[in-house]
Amino acid sequence: MTNAAAAGTWKLGQFTVNRLGFGAMRLMFRDRDSAIAVLRRAVELGVNHIDTAAFYFQGHLSANELINTALRPYRDDLVVTTKVGPGRDPSGVFLPSATPEQLKGQVEENLRQLGLDHLDVVNLRIGEALDRGTGSLADRFGALAELREAGMIRELGISNVGPEHLDEAREIAPVVCVQNQYGFATRREDDALIETCAEHDIAFVPFFAVANSAENAGIDELAAKYGVTPAQIRLAWTLHKGPNVLAIPGTGDLGHLEQNIAAASLRLTDEDLGSL
Repeated sequence: MTNAAAAGTWKLGQFTVNRLGFGAMRLMFRDRDSAIAVLRRAVELGVNHIDTAAFYFQGHLSANELINTALRPYRDDLVVTTKVGPGRDPSGVFLPSATPEQLKGQVEENLRQLGLDHLDVVNLRIGEALDRGTGSLADRFGALAELREAGMIRELGISNVGPEHLDEAREIAPVVCVQNQYGFATRREDDALIETCAEHDIAFVPFFAVANSAENAGIDELAAKYGVTPAQIRLAWTLHKGPNVLAIPGTGDLGHLEQNIAAASLRLTDEDLGSL
């Protein structure tokens, strides 16, 4: 069975992670036992980077609580990345983005749910839904930088941003990752941002990288060539975008999890990439 380490590693500041990780959002839509089994299997298969958020909950299931139940006490090499900015009330309705003063409460909520005394990596998510955020993030990122100085957070990132936000954030505190929607057929304007991040040793972490289910002849042909799924080709393509690009595919299904991790060892040739 392929191990996530086959994709290579990258440093998120002080943390070294395998480039193929796991996104926890989809766990909310499975039954509790299945979600816990998937998390434990992911770690068995070498995943040491898990992406989550306190606002990932649905009905009686919470991604953070599932992670706590399945994996605590946490392995020393496991890095849990969460995000703040958006919030939801107990009924699930999204609230206005958190103010700088409210961000501490969101950090504390993640700490409680995950059962931690500090958070490894916290992304400031700006903007609504999948709309790219606009305006300054200085006051909010500055508030998180203060929490980092206080020891509540180890490393900081930003999410749903443009290059101007990266420049602004780097003036305030070190940035270890940028997390944006990005994939084979979506938000390709970030090709240049990936290169900018690489120049500064910053990880680029796409979300929804394999969510586009639209058929693509090139992807389907390569999937047939290698005897894999189109989703695995999309993951391999994502990892080929640069050594600083991390993948965090999510699933609540053990079979899909193993397929995703198997993509860590899938190497596309220059000819393959050119055909895409």
